[in-house]
Amino acid sequence: MIQKGKVVSFHYQLSGADGVLIEQSTPDAPNLYLHGAGNIIRGVEQALEGKAEGDHVEVEVAPEDGYGHRDESQKQRISAKYFKHLGKKLRPGMSVPVQTDDGQRWVTILKVGLKTVDVDANHPLAGQVLRFVIDIASVRDATEEEIAHGHAHGPGGHQH
Repeated sequence: MIQKGKVVSFHYQLSGADGVLIEQSTPDAPNLYLHGAGNIIRGVEQALEGKAEGDHVEVEVAPEDGYGHRDESQKQRISAKYFKHLGKKLRPGMSVPVQTDDGQRWVTILKVGLKTVDVDANHPLAGQVLRFVIDIASVRDATEEEIAHGHAHGPGGHQH
């Protein structure tokens, strides 16, 4: 049974509220996470609590239990010099990493000027109602090392 301290292996399909597929796991590579460690969005973790290997779960996740609501203050204008290390031409819609005081963060390019770049630091799925279809492949006890590290390790070592 899925509870805190268990490692869960699962396959999923993620769609928007409109039913259009956004992403899915590949058949040969299920996702792993350590339940109770905050490794996946809250709405999915809550839906899987108490479930077992072989269970099929369908859940709709509101923004507050997913990637949060959109925050317009996360749109910023940044000097173009901070993107030169990427070595590629920036275009609106691209997701690229930037270095912040809190570490690396991914942003979406909104507009590219000669000296500045407008970006959106909201998660691309922020503000959206998400629909997950999940098939639980396995549930096992976490190792002491996984608990100490705060995440599941895949076959032969770490899975990040």
